[in-house]
Amino acid sequence: MTVLVVIPARYASTRYPGKPLVALKGADGEARTLIRRSWEAATQVKGVDRVVVATDDDRIKAEAEGFGAEVVMTSEACRNGTERCAEAHAALGGRYDIVVNLQGDAPLTPHWFVEALVAGLQADPGADIATPVLRCDGRALNGFLEDRRAGRVGGTTAVFGAGRRALYFSKEVIPYTGRRYGADEATPVFHHIGVYAYRPAALAAYPGWETGALETLEGLEQLRFLECGRTVLCVEVEARGRQFWELNNPEDVPRIEAMLAEMGMS
Repeated sequence: MTVLVVIPARYASTRYPGKPLVALKGADGEARTLIRRSWEAATQVKGVDRVVVATDDDRIKAEAEGFGAEVVMTSEACRNGTERCAEAHAALGGRYDIVVNLQGDAPLTPHWFVEALVAGLQADPGADIATPVLRCDGRALNGFLEDRRAGRVGGTTAVFGAGRRALYFSKEVIPYTGRRYGADEATPVFHHIGVYAYRPAALAAYPGWETGALETLEGLEQLRFLECGRTVLCVEVEARGRQFWELNNPEDVPRIEAMLAEMGMS
């Protein structure tokens, strides 16, 4: 199967305008933009035929082409990364068997997350899309809870049922646990990693579906698939000692830089 990785990136983020061009310092002290770090993460994934940055902004285009990325320009009408991936895939001829959405705010995404995701979709013909989930340890869960108490949007959590079919995704911490956990203790909460692998038919149909009440309330694009009755496969992945965090707010910059330094990542 042919695999395309699309990195959707827009400048006009509601919570953090200009986010793709924010510089992040690595362990070596070198600062590289968020979009560059995301592209570098995508190029580490095995079994991928093509990686492109999809954007509607000339500043992001110039930055991406400056470090050697292929860019597909998309319209300003795209309401989220999935719609931008659908438009980019169509612009490239719509000929790939699997399209991966590696969002441009997740530079710490390990390559094995994406590889497991593609393998999971290949092995499950009943799934329309697949997305990775990571079991939280106490440190991660307590960080989520601290963010919510402070009024910040932290990570997204996921719950799933038989066959690891997704039941719901939320920016709240679900399921409710009612207790605190030790830093290294396993918890029943799963962190949803914002990466998706789509079958082309489901991806092409997505922009034509109406935005549902749950997607509107949570601001989570993957809920449109669930609201339209499509099957979302949750693929459990392992951190292998790698810390993971998405850049959602300005406050996340020092957190991610600290993770890069702690893991010795340049």
